[in-house]
Amino acid sequence: MDDELAPTLAAVGPRLRALRRERGATLAQLSDTTGISVSTLSRLEVGRRRPTLELLLPLARAHGVPLDELVGEDTAADPRVRRSSFVRHGITFVPLTRKPGGLQAFKVIYPPPTGHTEIEQRTHEGYEWLYVLSGRLRLVLGDHDMVLQAGEVAEFDTRLPHAFANPGPEPAEYLGLFGPQGERAHVRVRPRTSGSADKD
Repeated sequence: MDDELAPTLAAVGPRLRALRRERGATLAQLSDTTGISVSTLSRLEVGRRRPTLELLLPLARAHGVPLDELVGEDTAADPRVRRSSFVRHGITFVPLTRKPGGLQAFKVIYPPPTGHTEIEQRTHEGYEWLYVLSGRLRLVLGDHDMVLQAGEVAEFDTRLPHAFANPGPEPAEYLGLFGPQGERAHVRVRPRTSGSADKD
């Protein structure tokens, strides 16, 4: 049995190291998150420590991946992304990437407007690319105020003041690519007033 498991267990260390590097985390930061010592984490990554369930469970949680992704021999058996969609300030986000950290892809759905929406531009580090799938998407970028139609693409430096809104009358859907700073700005920032659901 040990001989049969050896190749699987040997592959765990490189997977752990790759996941940590994708997230831009140090061993010390991962140790703080999981409660596993830095030396143990280092030995796991280089294959000098046998991975156990007690070690892999907190690591899978920290990296945001299912346990079988750490120990599975064929990670391409099921290519479907199984991250749940969520709603922030009336806007639906559908994650299209499997792992946290690094460049993230989302399908973003803005509902039809229900009244006047105040636009508040924001800035953050990074670069954004978006493709409008359906409906119309209002993009306010610096002094420019434009409406993008289905099939149109926009890309811009997010250090420029920018904001999105749905000019109506139907839902607006687009694909967006952005890094961790952009994800925080789009998904986690709280609006300053109750009437700012369409803010970036």
